[in-house]
Amino acid sequence: MGKLLHPMPADRKPFRVLFICMGNICRSPAAEIVFRRQVAEAGLAGAIEIDSAGTIGYHAGKGPDPRMADTLRRRGYPIAGRSRQVTGHDLADFDLVLAADQENLADLHRLDRSGVHRGKVRLLVDYCVEKQATHVPDPYYGGQRGFEEVADLVEDACGGLLEEIRKSMP
Repeated sequence: MGKLLHPMPADRKPFRVLFICMGNICRSPAAEIVFRRQVAEAGLAGAIEIDSAGTIGYHAGKGPDPRMADTLRRRGYPIAGRSRQVTGHDLADFDLVLAADQENLADLHRLDRSGVHRGKVRLLVDYCVEKQATHVPDPYYGGQRGFEEVADLVEDACGGLLEEIRKSMP
């Protein structure tokens, strides 16, 4: 399981997590939505700030893909958010940046030309506890099964991530 880089400083509030996929309409908003609820249910909404973005801006301003939204809604999640493109400032502003797959990870590394933020840019699946996966697959061109698989992986990884953050809290 992926470990946080270091314990959270006592004066650092809130801890900021950014989820990344290509278009910010399927995988990363799913992670944002799932993690937001897990954090709220843990009573940590004020301690952890959550956002998502895409490596491309093609879908900027659009809500989550209707198929992803339907999948999450059936699992009881409220649907919210609008797509945006990740910026270099995001890499500096967030404490942890989690990519859906290796391609997104490579795009983030290119955005961080100096390499100064590499240590806090990771794969979301590094935090999976129950599931074994090398990436969160893009469900955009597939059927409903792909969206269910994404939701399963995201729920598992976000649960593991929350536990890691809790362990690092002062």
